Amino acid sequence: MELTKIRDIREEMELTQKEVAKKLNIAIGTYGMNEEGHDTITLKNLIKFCDIFDISIDYIFELTNNKNYNKTLKSFNKEILKKRLKELRIEKNYTQVKMGEFLNIDHSVWCRYELGKTTIPTSFLYAICHKFNISADYLLGRIDNPKYLK
Repeated sequence: MELTKIRDIREEMELTQKEVAKKLNIAIGTYGMNEEGHDTITLKNLIKFCDIFDISIDYIFELTNNKNYNKTLKSFNKEILKKRLKELRIEKNYTQVKMGEFLNIDHSVWCRYELGKTTIPTSFLYAICHKFNISADYLLGRIDNPKYLK
């Protein structure tokens, strides 16, 4: 999963990979691998990146052309995330097994996301948002509207 918007934003800000890595408090090699799509940026670092540059995750995921939303909360709310993941699954008439099949994971792993025992990886969040046209910022509890995009 290559998130080209990360590189675009860094270049717009006229920053080097080293400068962004320092802001994220990660190794430059890690950031470089994230930016080039060789390794997926962690959700924690993606949120931190978006907070630093006042950019929505939906913009990074190319779900919207809006760079940011009014009143976006910093970080994310694990309780809201687990609740909204379950609500989405039920709303779309997916079982935990079917959601697991979609993501190519065991349903018990999906169950852990819904229970908040494990935070969903960035790549799975991305896949879910694109499949269902739902806002990542909404799922993470950073915004309440819009819920659906496109």
